[in-house]
Order: sequence, then C-alpha cells, then structure tokens
Amino acid sequence: MSRPLIIRPRAESVEGQPILRPLPSAQCRSVGPFVFFDHMLETDYSPGHGMDIRQHPHIGLSTLTYLFEGEILHKDSLGSAQRVLPGEVSWMTAGAGVAHVERTPAEGVAKGSRLHGLQVWLASPREHEQGAAHYSHHAAASLPVSDSLGVRICMIAGEGFCLASPVPVLSPTLYAHVHMQPATSLVVPTEHLQRALYLLDGGLLLDEQEVEPCSLVVLPEGEAVTLYAEGECQLVLVGGAPLDGPRRMNWNFVASDPALIEQARARWAAGDWPVVPGERERIELPR
Repeated sequence: MSRPLIIRPRAESVEGQPILRPLPSAQCRSVGPFVFFDHMLETDYSPGHGMDIRQHPHIGLSTLTYLFEGEILHKDSLGSAQRVLPGEVSWMTAGAGVAHVERTPAEGVAKGSRLHGLQVWLASPREHEQGAAHYSHHAAASLPVSDSLGVRICMIAGEGFCLASPVPVLSPTLYAHVHMQPATSLVVPTEHLQRALYLLDGGLLLDEQEVEPCSLVVLPEGEAVTLYAEGECQLVLVGGAPLDGPRRMNWNFVASDPALIEQARARWAAGDWPVVPGERERIELPR
C-alpha cells in the first residue's frame, strides 16, 4: 500500500461550540466533493446555554449536518424550520445564495443539553454553483444500513458498499458512518477515486498501521485498503469523484470563480441577501 496522508485537525470554536477541523488544510484542500469537515466535539451545555450560530450566508456548496447526540434547530431563508436528531441528515444546498441559523432548541437551553456531531461542506459542481437553493431533511430510518459480521455501515449520503442514500447529492459521493466490533475487518474498495477516513473513537488498524483517533487519513487513490478493529470503534468514510476544477473558499463562500466570492461578500455586507424569517441577528462579514 502507498503511504496515506495523515491530517491532524486544528482545534477551533464556532460561536462557542468547540470543534476539530481537518479540512481544509494546507496538506489537502478537498477529498471528492468534501471541502470542509467539522467535528463538533462532545459538549455539555448547562441550563441557560446552548449552541447558537446566528444567521450567516453560503454560496456554491451543500452543508450536511449529522448528529451522534443532542438536537439542533435548523432555520433558513427558504422558510425551513427543522429539528435535527441523532442519525438524521440535514441537507442544505446554497446555490447562488442562502442564509441559515443553527441552534439548540429552546427546551434544550432551558434544561441543559449535550451535543456531538459532524458538519461537512460539499462543493457544488460548476453547473450547480449558481442554481436554486434547496433544503431537505432525512429521517434516520430512511438511510440504508448494512449490518453483517460485526460491522455496521450507515450510508449518510451518496453510494458505496451496495448502499445508496436518498440525500440528493450533486456529484458522485461517499459518506458513511461505520461502527465496528472488536476483531472485525472491512475492506474499503476503490469504487470512489478519492477517499478518506476519520476515526471518531476506538482502536483501528489500517493495513496493520495504527490510526490515531480524531485524525483524517486520506487513502491512496486506486488502492483497496483493509480496516481492522482492535477494539470497538466508530469512524466515517468520505470521498467521491474529484472536483471539476479548483475551488476558492472565503469565509462561508465556495466558488470556482473568485468573482462570485467578491460579489457574495459585497451583497452580504450591503444586506442584499435572503433573510431567515423571524431572525434579526446575523454574523457580520469578517474583515
């Protein structure tokens, strides 16, 4: 096996929510359509507190939120207002422009809550970058699952392992949540050219090499690899077809043409942007 690329995530905070962010990095700008990967770390919010990411804009990407614990309220400028629970998918395609809010629901703030999950961004193909915005929510029961010989695979989005998710991805995509029991193995095939794994917890070997938890391992292209669980472990696999050209990322905007970024920045700064119903506060454009 060729040597995999190992990316150590940087620790950051998004409106008070601690995260680990392995993508983007100087070593790797994208894996398939994935250009951004946030691991929202296990966080206990005491009564009166919660996650509160105020109104902010996006272009040229789709956001996908997937929780292991807790609950998030998603609201957007399309009029969507959706509670997102563990195992469900919150999918928003920005197109030429959308705004959204993500926060702990009011009852969670009142009682206190716990949050743990992932949010990723997938760059839209050029033909969809300036398309219409869209939101969809997918219940946990709608996601296909394979559970055999101690290895459970849930296909969050895209296709792989003979599973196909209903999430309306815009390009060939692999996004799977894998739970392995001790002493089990899984071959990751080459059905997608670009692939990476992120180990959430537990002991895992990649072709007999130990994987460090909370690291993103970019797998060699065109090579099948074998995962072996030394103990019970959880991981996600991401990947897909390479992007159809380079992407520029600036704040919450992703585009193949830098002019689209500048236009979006100017529009948000001027207040010329769709508004989330009932929301007044917003995150201002960083200088």
